[in-house]
Amino acid sequence: MSIADYKQLLGDHGKDTKLNLSNLFSNVDSSGLTADQFYGTALSLVYSMEEKELIAAVEAEAEGKVEANVFSAAKLAATLMSMNNIYYRFLHLCSDSQFSKLPAGLRMNGMANPGVDKADFELYSLAVSALNGCGMCIDSHVGVLLKHNISAQAIQTSIKLAAVLNAAKTARALS
Repeated sequence: MSIADYKQLLGDHGKDTKLNLSNLFSNVDSSGLTADQFYGTALSLVYSMEEKELIAAVEAEAEGKVEANVFSAAKLAATLMSMNNIYYRFLHLCSDSQFSKLPAGLRMNGMANPGVDKADFELYSLAVSALNGCGMCIDSHVGVLLKHNISAQAIQTSIKLAAVLNAAKTARALS
């Protein structure tokens, strides 16, 4: 199943989402992202969403455009952010500061060597953090990306991927 196939599964209420999916996936070269960044970000997002048809569509789009390490790193980003976003969103939202003074004690060794360029992994993690609504994580990832000279356009594209893929999941669920 491709993105084109997936779009056919969306009802009339998904017309704008279909157009946005087409625009993103047909303009990777002008997105401000490399292929590894674009498809790795898209994969990390759909892995986080756990929607099998959308996963299949994005995996099909990425196949032959990126190496296996990008698929693995995207799974790692989805997995680690599913943990970190909950924990750090709690710290950010909790008015009792005692919790932010305690050590997290969560293993995140995969972040040290994710199998792809550090900036690429940060983009994947940023997009998933935006999807999961973790402000503390968003700020942290944007800071690292800017230190790696990742452009505002690239950062914006990663967030647009999060927004549009999330809309696609919703449109599919309502079809």
